[in-house]
Amino acid sequence: MTFCIGIKVARGLVGLSDTRVTSGVEYSSAPKTTVIQRENHSMFIMTSGLRSAHDKALTYFNEVLESEDKYFTRLYTAVNEFADQVRRVRGEDLKALKDGGYSFDLTCIIGGQLEEDKEHKLYMLYPEGNWVEASEDSPFYIIGESAFGKPILRRVLTYKSSLKEALKLSFLAFDSTRVAANDVDYPIDIVYYKKNSYSLVESRFRAEELRPISSWWQNVLKRGVSRMPSEWIRTITD
Repeated sequence: MTFCIGIKVARGLVGLSDTRVTSGVEYSSAPKTTVIQRENHSMFIMTSGLRSAHDKALTYFNEVLESEDKYFTRLYTAVNEFADQVRRVRGEDLKALKDGGYSFDLTCIIGGQLEEDKEHKLYMLYPEGNWVEASEDSPFYIIGESAFGKPILRRVLTYKSSLKEALKLSFLAFDSTRVAANDVDYPIDIVYYKKNSYSLVESRFRAEELRPISSWWQNVLKRGVSRMPSEWIRTITD
């Protein structure tokens, strides 16, 4: 499985992805985030689903960028082009996948800002090639193992949250998922984008680097439970 999250707040974007790849009973690590940085073209692509579809669609997309990059001046135009490549891969591979008992599965989060974008953008692209855009009311997307990380985001994250807060919450959403799902794990890749900077920052963290933060959060939860008001349960416990 996979955990990828993209967050859009007023001051920029945050993306976080795990690197666990599962094949039967075997585990390995591979990046699920691709960063494209060319002058004022700053974008990232995160994927969940078939690794073969991911590799093939990105290869085709990079070929288009090499010859036609100048024509993409707003992020949605690049998203549309990547969607075309996803459809191309689907058309090429769907029959063979069905014959082998598989379905075509590739969901993406694409974020960034190109030179004519008035602000940074965040999209979720579905396997069929259609997409939706993040908004102030819906400032994040999770693909892959999505259920376990949503509660804290829905309780705490707002469009007015700072970039640092968004980054912290993305990690806590990942950590909650890591604890609950066996096939989501370190290392994690993070992308960080400040509005109008046209410069993406990439970083990778391993388990030993963030173990103290994970332990701190676990202790916060334990203390919170012990301090939770208990008058409401006295009719049961007494």
